Amino acid sequence: MTEDQNKLILAEVRRLADALERLAGPAPAVNDWNAADCFVWAPARLYLQPVARPNRVELALIRGVDHVRDILHENTLRFAEGFAANNVLLWGARGMGKSSLVKAVHEDVRRATGVSLKLVEVHREDISSLPVLLDILKDTPHRIIVFCDDLSFDHDDTAYKSLKAALDGGVEGRPDNVLFYATSNRRHLLPRNMMENEQSTAINPSEAVEEKVSLSDRFGLWLGFHKCSQEDYLLMIDGYADHFKLPLDRAQMHREALEWATTRGARSGRVAWQYIQDLAGRQRMVLERD
Repeated sequence: MTEDQNKLILAEVRRLADALERLAGPAPAVNDWNAADCFVWAPARLYLQPVARPNRVELALIRGVDHVRDILHENTLRFAEGFAANNVLLWGARGMGKSSLVKAVHEDVRRATGVSLKLVEVHREDISSLPVLLDILKDTPHRIIVFCDDLSFDHDDTAYKSLKAALDGGVEGRPDNVLFYATSNRRHLLPRNMMENEQSTAINPSEAVEEKVSLSDRFGLWLGFHKCSQEDYLLMIDGYADHFKLPLDRAQMHREALEWATTRGARSGRVAWQYIQDLAGRQRMVLERD
C-alpha cells in the first residue's frame, strides 16, 4: 500500500471510531457522595448532581402541620438509625409545605444524628429510571431518601409500573439503605375523572383501576395536608416575621397578610411565604435561608 492509501484507511478508521463513540453516548459520570447531602438524579448520565445550597427552610418555620411533621420526623429518625421505617406519601392541599417538610426533616435528622443521610430528588419524568438508580444506591454505605415532588400519573402513563417495582423491590427487595418519599395533590396519584372514566367503561369496574390505585398502597404512611385556618395562617406569618426579625407592627402585618391571602383566594404556607417576601422587599431586607 502507498502512504496515501494508509492515510485514507487511518482516517476512515478514526471516522468509524468517532461514530461508534457518539452512538455509545457519554460515559457514566463518577458520583461523589462527599460533595453534598442533597442530590438530583440525572439518568442520561447515570449521575447524581450535587446540590450545594438546597432550597429549604428550617423545620421550626413550618407551622400548622404539627401532627404530620412529628410522624414524618419519627419515621425518618428510625430510618437514619437503621431501624424499620415506611415509604411515605404526603398528599393534599397545594402550598401547605409538603416538599418543604421533607427537606426540612431530612436536614434536621441529619444534623441531630450525625448519620450520613442523603436526599436524592428524582424528577417526575425520570420515574421510569428508578430501577437503574436503585441499582446504584444499593452499594453505597449511606442511608438515602429518594424523593419525588408533585408525583401523579395521567391516562396511558405506564411510568407508575417502575415506581411500583421500586417500592416493592421485585425479587431482590428494596435496598435496606433506601426509603422513598413522595408528595402529591392526589391521594391515589391519579385524577378522579380518570378513575371514574375507567370504571364506567370497564367490564369489571372494580378491577379496572385496581392496578393503578394500588400504587398508593405501597406507601406505608399516608400523611394528609389540609387547607389551613386563619389562625394557622397567621401563626405562619408570625413565625417567619420573628425568624427574620421583620420590623413591622404585628397588627398591621396581620391585616396586610389577610388581605394578601384574600387576593389569592387561599391561605397556605406558600401564600404566607410570598407575603413575607413582599414585606421584606418593601423593607429593603434580604431573607437569608439555609
